Amino acid sequence: MDVELLRTDVAIIGGGLGACAAALAVARLGRRVILTEETHWIGGQLTNQAVPPDEHPWIEEFGATASYRALRQGIRNYYRAYLPLTAEARSCSTLNPGNGWVSRLCHDPRVAVAVLNEMTLPHQLGGRLFIMHPHRPIAAWTAGDRLTGVIARGLQSGRDCLIEAAFFIDATPHGELLDLARVEHVLGAEAQAETEEPHAPEKADPRDQQAITVCFAMEQRPGEDHTIDKPRQYELWRDYQPPGWPGSLLSWTTIRPETHEPLTRHLFEAEDGHPWWHFRRILDRTKFVERFAASDITVVNWPQNDYWFGPVCGVDALEEARNLESARQLSLSLLYWLQTEAPRPDGGVGYPGLRLRGDVMGGTPDGLAQAPYVRESRRLRAEFTVLEQHIAYPLRPSGPEIFPDSVGVGCYRIDLHPRVSGAGYLDLGCWPFQIPLGAMIPVRVENLLPGGKNLGVTHISNGAFRVHPVEWNVGEVAGLLAAFCLERNLMPRQVRNVPALLDEFQNLLRQQGIELGWPSLTPL
Repeated sequence: MDVELLRTDVAIIGGGLGACAAALAVARLGRRVILTEETHWIGGQLTNQAVPPDEHPWIEEFGATASYRALRQGIRNYYRAYLPLTAEARSCSTLNPGNGWVSRLCHDPRVAVAVLNEMTLPHQLGGRLFIMHPHRPIAAWTAGDRLTGVIARGLQSGRDCLIEAAFFIDATPHGELLDLARVEHVLGAEAQAETEEPHAPEKADPRDQQAITVCFAMEQRPGEDHTIDKPRQYELWRDYQPPGWPGSLLSWTTIRPETHEPLTRHLFEAEDGHPWWHFRRILDRTKFVERFAASDITVVNWPQNDYWFGPVCGVDALEEARNLESARQLSLSLLYWLQTEAPRPDGGVGYPGLRLRGDVMGGTPDGLAQAPYVRESRRLRAEFTVLEQHIAYPLRPSGPEIFPDSVGVGCYRIDLHPRVSGAGYLDLGCWPFQIPLGAMIPVRVENLLPGGKNLGVTHISNGAFRVHPVEWNVGEVAGLLAAFCLERNLMPRQVRNVPALLDEFQNLLRQQGIELGWPSLTPL
């Protein structure tokens, strides 16, 4: 079969949230860019993984790039322009369509897709941006310390395309391009002897990865029966009690991440005032005119459907497929348990009126999200690695490490979910931090940049870097850096290591609306 050849200035492999930011940045500076995506939706964790944005408390005022703010505002404006909000909701400057308590902008992933398409379409129409999906990278070509081409396979057509570019950005969920191009990287947990992080394990373990979660959306139709067919692995998950867990995995009692104490939350009631229904609710029908929606809609991304029982990254195809299928089975089993056996406050069991909303996820065959929520990727061996001790509040009572080569900011608690090794939650206070350019420069390869969670962080510090606004910032900087280097015939490491070039690049970032520092520091 013939291989189609495509040439461009910048090739972005993977269509995650950082990929969208990178593509917009490259195109804004007048360069040509190709973006490949494996699913039918660009946007990664915000869309095809169905996770409303995890953000810090100051996100409405500062601590994000201008283009990320444009995305957030675009989502709110979409609701105001096309949906029948109440007058009160329409006038609210900080509209939260789902009124979920985990995020200030809980919304339907289809709206995020629409807004991302709106943001990218002008560049597509102008010929600067070409989006290929569904396409998966299957091979990479290198010459010395440079990546020269990537083979992307059409998942529907079966046709292969060779993409050649001056610069490549890896924005895949798992850092697949790092592996295909044999770029030096880390997977799983580093040994404490290597990083000196207090919470790193004694021995390195590439299989020790955070849980993935296959999210799904559901609504509640009282008096109706929408019970799904019993999942094949239902009895396995219903009866399973993980070591260190307070009871069965499928129960109302889980673990409080900060203290590891038991925590009981029911669907509509909770001892801490935060029932699961409100956790990631993406449609609160009280925000809309009467009779617009028959029910709220909530996204289920709970401790009960975290899958940490085997890795899906860095393993052979058979093990990957087995764990991905088991993760989907766990989520379906949770839904079936909710519909049939979950204890109710009135003494009964089950909520058969819970209806799986597969349309919210793009119409997948099983009604679940198109892709699992990935919290941890392969990570670049970079010129600089951000460690726990650079950002963790308990280790730095006077403030975080200040990076002269800052290219952005972020803030989130160091939040690790249960891991394949059996290690449980790790939840540490964290300072608002800077993103150092050194964490984006490979130790060897010259023309590949990270576009998401795959920058130079560790298994521990990734817990703070993995969230939406940070991934967007990393991707946007990667795109701007590639365009900056193309304009001046430079390599990224020169920009970091030559003071005059670093100053010039940081000035470009400021002009593009990227904050390089925090106006004040309060630990989260």
